[in-house]
This record gives sequence, structure tokens and C-alpha cells, in this order.
Amino acid sequence: MSEPDLPRHLEPGVLTRHGDLVETSIALGSEAVDGAHARLSESAVEAGSPDRLDLTGAVLADVAIRDLATAEFRSGDGSWRTVTLSGGRIGTLDAQRARWDGVILRGIRIDYLSVPAATLRDVLIVDCRIGTLDAPGAMLERVRFVDTTVDEFDSRALSSTDLDLRGLEALAFTDIRALTGATASRRQIEAHAPAFAAALGWDVRDEASAEEPSR
Repeated sequence: MSEPDLPRHLEPGVLTRHGDLVETSIALGSEAVDGAHARLSESAVEAGSPDRLDLTGAVLADVAIRDLATAEFRSGDGSWRTVTLSGGRIGTLDAQRARWDGVILRGIRIDYLSVPAATLRDVLIVDCRIGTLDAPGAMLERVRFVDTTVDEFDSRALSSTDLDLRGLEALAFTDIRALTGATASRRQIEAHAPAFAAALGWDVRDEASAEEPSR
């Protein structure tokens, strides 16, 4: 994983719909920002608290997004390459059908992270707190979690290669069978043993509740 390659000097810029920005520093205010289908490279999006940030269909390359606080961040159908999203809090991060290559999420609180039918390659999620990770039908390749918690992980129809879950504290997985081939710790296996048993069709009961044999 590598950080975005940013020049030492960035010119101030304004994010607009279908805009094309290179080597810019973008300051976000408190109003909604429409940057749908924009192209952004070698740039930084600085701290801000817009009501909504819309990057639907946008193409980002070598971009750092810092300390974003917003209720809604739309990035579906977009393409991110060598992007870091660090700090702040996001209500909903919508990245459905997106493509991420070399993306780092670091130190963020996200209530709802939605990546259905997305393709995530070489992605690192570190020191994040996520309420729901919604990933049905997503493709995860070389994705790793470090010191991250997820309340609910919707893994239905998910496919993965080199998925490392050892740094993830997840309360529940929707479909444990979809995680076939992932790397997990012994502690995680023990914590989710009932879910694994259910996936195998086992009827698990407490020993204390077993019926006494008839005499």
C-alpha cells in the first residue's frame, strides 16, 4: 500500500460536476458539494462538513481526502486509484458498483458503508469503526482489516481472494459461507463458532438442556 503521490504545492480549486482538477487543494464548506463525474488527480480534499458530498461516477487518482464530516458521501460507479480517506465521520458512504485500487480507509467512523457489486483490490481498512458493512455481490481482492470493528457485515454472494479478516472485530456476518478462503484468527473462529455450525447444518444445543435418557 502506498500513499497518494502529491506535489509539494497545490493550487486552490473548486470541485464541480464534470470538473477536471489536477494538483489542487479543495476546501469543503458546509453546503452540499456536487462533484459527480469529475476527474481529480494529485490533489487533496481538505477538512470540511458538507451536508452531502457527491462524487458519483468520479475518477480519482492520487487523492487524499482528510477529516471529512458528512451525513452522505456518494461515490457509486466511481473509480479510485491510490486514494486515502482518513479521519472524520461519515453517515453513509455509498460506493455501490465502484472500483477501488490501492485505497486506504484510516481512522474513520462510518455508520453505513455500502459496497454492493463493487470491486475492491489492494484495500486497507485500519482503525475504523463501521456500523454496517453492506457488501452483497462485491469482489474483494487483497483486502485487509487492522484494528477495525464492524457491527454487521452483509457478506451475501461476496467473492474474495486473499481476504484478511484477522484485524476485524465483527459482531455478525450475514452469510459466513461467503467467506470461504478468507484468513481469520483462531479467536475469531471460536467467537463465530455457532454461525459456522449453522452453515454446516448442525443443530447446536446447550449440554444442560439435553433431555435425560429414558429408563
